[in-house]
Formats: sequence, structure tokens, C-alpha cells
Amino acid sequence: MEHTKFNFKYLLFLALVSAMGGFLFGYDWVVIGGAKPFYELYFSINEMPSLQGWAMSSALVGCIFGAVISGLAADRYGRKIPLIFAAALFTLSAFGTGYVDTFTPFIIYRLIGGLGIGLASTLSPMYIAEIAPAKYRGQFVAINQLTIVIGILAAQIANYLIADAIPDDQTASQMLTSWNGQTGWRYMFWAELIPAGLFFILMFLVPKSPRFLAKINEDQTALGVLEKIGGTAYARKELDTMKLTLAEGSQRKIQFSELRSSKVLPVLIIGIVLAIFQQWCGINIIFNYAEEIFTAAGYSVGDMLFNIIITGSVNLIFTFVAMRTVDSWGRRKLMLFGSVGLALVYALLGGAYYFDFKGWPVLILVIVAIAIYSMSLAPITWVVLSEIFPNRLRGVAMSIATFSLWVASFILTFTFPILNDLLGSYGTFWVYSGICVLGFLFIKKKLPETKGKSLEEIEFELTKNT
Repeated sequence: MEHTKFNFKYLLFLALVSAMGGFLFGYDWVVIGGAKPFYELYFSINEMPSLQGWAMSSALVGCIFGAVISGLAADRYGRKIPLIFAAALFTLSAFGTGYVDTFTPFIIYRLIGGLGIGLASTLSPMYIAEIAPAKYRGQFVAINQLTIVIGILAAQIANYLIADAIPDDQTASQMLTSWNGQTGWRYMFWAELIPAGLFFILMFLVPKSPRFLAKINEDQTALGVLEKIGGTAYARKELDTMKLTLAEGSQRKIQFSELRSSKVLPVLIIGIVLAIFQQWCGINIIFNYAEEIFTAAGYSVGDMLFNIIITGSVNLIFTFVAMRTVDSWGRRKLMLFGSVGLALVYALLGGAYYFDFKGWPVLILVIVAIAIYSMSLAPITWVVLSEIFPNRLRGVAMSIATFSLWVASFILTFTFPILNDLLGSYGTFWVYSGICVLGFLFIKKKLPETKGKSLEEIEFELTKNT
């Protein structure tokens, strides 16, 4: 296996196309943050905290439902067809969100976009993990996180470039009647139409996952895909290993009772806890509530739009660091580093708010937090989730983990304004610091190292050791 000559151009094409789901996930997830000051005035919800929170978190409800159906769709139709459907949802959502003139249809289209995110966030890393060789799987799955980060940065840059300059003394009524308040925020959403349409077209050019093909006994087709990836010897060895792990009841309909078995349940719990922790570590608050965080530190709305480009650029740079280290340092070490690093930075960030520091000290701490998250918990969680579940149950188990992630994300996003009001910015970040300490302890005790092992080897070790 060490001497196998892999077709990296073909692997990279497959990974990049499927990872466009990650790009759209990132764009759709963050674009609303830049549009927030304008659509809130347009829909007259700028003094209605409950509707403000619903506008920000509504897509997450769609994500939850997308995650629920993704596992069933993946096990029945494979990874490719549901990803094509997700691309169609992204396209519809991008157009509709920017087109509407009333709040309820705006929410409906955000829910549709969230449904696409829920599907793509589950299926894109799963597809990549199933086509990538074990030695390079961490790097290839991390491409999905890279495209998420690029999508986030693209949304931040698009918001900044689309928005007209905002004078510091501009009143709310002036902002409402400005180009930003009437039209600019629409173009922020419409910019997503280009990558969404491209994703929809390109997904028709990629094959189905060889592991799904093996599962439905299309062995020759699976062999053809694997041969194109690594040659005949590699293909036959991989297919034989896949069939071995699928031998026990591969034709039997999946029963949810199987997830409660003594072999599978401990692995599923690891996946669920890691998925929840990736959200409850708190970093996404910086992206979703950038306006509140930076204005609390003394920045204007115009400064806020520029500052989030800085945070997005750091996010991108340190995702590349993760791609270089995931298969050398290993998953466990990076997850431990991220947990303890964020715990420390949040403690300091809470102190900065407590002692009323303004400006650059807060910005620097935010940048450090994003750098740590981007090279650890953000990409590595998706790598681990795509690896640890058994082949036969991967779709359903990944769906449950992703469902847990989006429920956690909804709770995080919905509760931030409440925590911020009750505890202040300092108390809120100290809560997130405590959660990171608990995450560190769980990872240290429960998470095994998976680097350099085939999916079948990981399955054997995890299910035999429980």
C-alpha cells in the first residue's frame, strides 16, 4: 500500500466537487451576519429580540431536519444523489431569500437553505472519507473544512464589497432608506447563486461512493472507481476489505436497535459528544453575532464588516495548518490542543470584557481563538466523525451525530443573547471556557487515535475494544 501510485488529480477533483457542499454551507451560514443590520431594519424587527434570534437561528432548524433525513437518504440513495438535491436547495434558498419583501417568506427560504446545509454537512465529508486512501484521508476530509472556511470568507468579503460605506453618524432611518437597507442585503444572498449552480452541475460528474456501491453489491462499478483512484491491486484489496466488513447482514435492513448494541453505542456516544462540543465550545458565536461582539468592544458597524474579514482570513490560514498536521500530529492531539487553547483564550476574553478593555485587545483575542479552532476542533471533528462509524451504519450514525451538532448549534445561537443579557459578555465567555475544559477531559479519556488506519481497521478496533 505504501508504494501504490494514487491518481491525486482525480482524487482532488472528487474531493473538491463534493466539498463545494462545504463552501455553500460556510457561505449560507455566515452571509446572514453581514446582512443582519440591514434586513432587520427592512423587516422592522430591529427592536424585537425574539424575531432577531429567530431570523439568525431559523436556518439551524432546517439544518436539524437535513441532518435527520441525510442518514436515511445516504443509506438508501448513496451520497451523490442527496448532494445533488442539497445543491438544488442552496440555489432555491439563495434566490428566494434575496427576493422576498416580507419576513415570513424570508424565514421559509432560510429554512430551505438550512435543509441544504444539514444534508451537505453530513454527506460531503462522508463521501470524501469513503473515496480517500487511509494514508491521506485526514488531509482530504479536511478539504471539506477548507471549503467551509473559504465559503465563510467569501461571504464576509462579499458583504463588505457589496455594502456601501456606512458613516459613523448614520441613523437607523437613514440606513433603512439607503442602498444597503433596500437592496444591498439582497445581493449578499444572491451572490450564492453562482457557486450553488456550479455545485449542482458538477455533482453529476462524480461517481457514487465505492463503499456504497460495495454495500449494494455493485462490485464491478466499485472496482472501477477504486482502480481509477489507485490501480488494480489497490482496488481489489480495498474491495475485499469492504466486503468483509459488510458481510454480516449487508442486505438486511438497518434497525435502530443495532445502534444501541454494546459494540456500536459507545462509538456513537463519542461521535455525539464531539459533535455537540464542536458547537458548544462557542466559536460560532463570533461569526453569527459579530456585530454584538465587536460593537461591545467599541467598533462601529463599518469596522465590524472589516474586522470579520480579518477573522475569516485567519480562519482560512489556520485551516491550511490543520491540513498539514492532521495526518502527522494526529486527530487526538489536535483536538486536545484546541480544547485547552480555547479554554485559556476564552478566560482571557472574558477578563477583557470584565475590565472593559476596548478595541485591539479584544480583536487579538478573537483572532487567536479563531486560529486555534480553525486548526483543531473545526476540521478535526468532521474528520473523526467521518471515520469512526461502522461501514454498514455510517449513514445513519453520521446523521445522528450531525443532528446532534445542529441541535447544539441552535441552542448555542438561540441562548447567546439570553446569556449575554444575564451574565454579560465576560460571564458568557467564561461559561464557554468551562465547557472547553470539560471537552478536553472527555477527549483525553475517550477518543482513540485514528490516523493512518483504513476505515475498516478503525471499525474493527473500535467495535472489538468496546
